[in-house]
Amino acid sequence: MIKINRSLKPFDLSNKLENFWQLSGQKIKLIESKYNESKGSPVFTVNGTYTTRGWTEWTQGFQYGSAILQYDVTSEKEMLYEARKKTLEKMAPHVSNIGVHDHGFNNISTYGNLLRLMNEGKIAHNEWEKNFYELALKISGAVQASRWTPIKTGGFINSFNGAHSLFVDTIRSCRALTVSHLLGHFFQSEGDVKINLLERALQHIKATASYSVFYGEGRDSYDVWGRTAHEIIFNVQDGNFRCPNSQQGYSGFTTWTRGLAWAMCGFSEQLEWLNFISEKELIDFGGKEANESFMLKAAKATCDFYIENTPIDGIPYWDAGAPNLYKLGDYLNKPANPFNNFEPVDSSAAAIGAQGLFRLGKYLMEKGDSEAGSKYWQAGLTVMNTLLDHPYLSTDPNHQGLLLHSIYHHPNGWDFIPKGSKIPYGESSMWGDYHIREVCLYLQRIINHENYYTYFNCVK
Repeated sequence: MIKINRSLKPFDLSNKLENFWQLSGQKIKLIESKYNESKGSPVFTVNGTYTTRGWTEWTQGFQYGSAILQYDVTSEKEMLYEARKKTLEKMAPHVSNIGVHDHGFNNISTYGNLLRLMNEGKIAHNEWEKNFYELALKISGAVQASRWTPIKTGGFINSFNGAHSLFVDTIRSCRALTVSHLLGHFFQSEGDVKINLLERALQHIKATASYSVFYGEGRDSYDVWGRTAHEIIFNVQDGNFRCPNSQQGYSGFTTWTRGLAWAMCGFSEQLEWLNFISEKELIDFGGKEANESFMLKAAKATCDFYIENTPIDGIPYWDAGAPNLYKLGDYLNKPANPFNNFEPVDSSAAAIGAQGLFRLGKYLMEKGDSEAGSKYWQAGLTVMNTLLDHPYLSTDPNHQGLLLHSIYHHPNGWDFIPKGSKIPYGESSMWGDYHIREVCLYLQRIINHENYYTYFNCVK
């Protein structure tokens, strides 16, 4: 269980953040100078060097988005120039990609961040450039909404596995739909039928909350408050739920911690977005109160599970039910050990989950629930205090990664295992590096008393 530091303040991390952004800039330039993009998108490091791993091209937006976040904090014009250039040259296929559930990752991280900077006055206003980013975001949301499976309780954006498959991580791709909707767009289908993107986003969020998250209500023998399943399987013939499953976790009945973190972050940021939507728009979809209720329940449950099932320093092992955790002894009552011989930690889950803890904490404190809000907020600071230090922050000038001890696909054996070790450790991932930058930007803006950072700041 995380030992929450109740006395930490955001400003206490200022020196660590200053060091972080210096290292971050070095890593971005190192990848830019060394990585061969003809091999595909950089995914994770092997012996400190970024390499690709074919599954889908879901990480390229994180690569260019990282440079945008770096510019946001440091105003390094070189970062902005490269991000704009590469977004124009490389990202168009991601806007029109009908084969993935990752539009909220690739396109909000690039086109969305660039549009946000323009709306916030951090880059000069240019009407044609603004229209270009908006058009890309409109189309991205509609294309993402086309990956749709109807079920008895609504529907969901199906994963690249097929129409039967709901992934918990796709909660963050709802951002593509909500931004497209906020920009006034809709999905036009056969016979020019206009499909409401707000409705599809809400239905997907609801399906994820209902099936991917467990609430200790007796659903099955492994039903625990806040547990998540990576994948949910449906019968596409009759729209009925069949069973939980997992692609990257140990099983459908254990909790893959990065999937848990996607849910923590996704539900918390969608709660913030819900406040941005008028009650009138939500009347036909159950109203704001009903939608807030199920989102808040899911956000609290997943954040509670993370706090209860993570070691005291805030860094989780890759799966809360990994089969060899028992060999680590009383592992929840001591700091995580990325160098053990039995099960790897996943620092990328910590970086993603920390943002969920912050956003939920702030949301609750603003709603008047200061006690619960403070718990989540301080848990987020506790996690970040660990991540921004040894052994998680990469200080080796030759290592291209920024956040060490990230895990991609442990069941498939894709992660690099150093000589002499029995488990993978010491490597980075493009999503981990991006999300540690994103949560550091979140904190940096609070310390600097800047505009509060949300993904929908790209819409005025």
